[in-house]
Amino acid sequence: MNKYKANIKITLREGILDVQGKTVEHALHSIGFESMSAVRIGKFVTLYIQAESESTAMNQIENACKQIIANPIIEDYSIEITKAE
Repeated sequence: MNKYKANIKITLREGILDVQGKTVEHALHSIGFESMSAVRIGKFVTLYIQAESESTAMNQIENACKQIIANPIIEDYSIEITKAE
């Protein structure tokens, strides 16, 4: 068995209103950062998994993302997987 580390970046889909992002953008503008715009807030998940191969690990992580880690109706996600030391 090999051990892998997965970094999962989760963001709201384009077109979904990001209320947190808008709030942060407004706050940035109010303290002098008017040049910053289109702020989007997301989530970052790190996990370790033991699997026979990288592709097996990726498949399991993908299934976990679809079922519980992300909300596939309103969120997009990307997975970066590396062999853990």
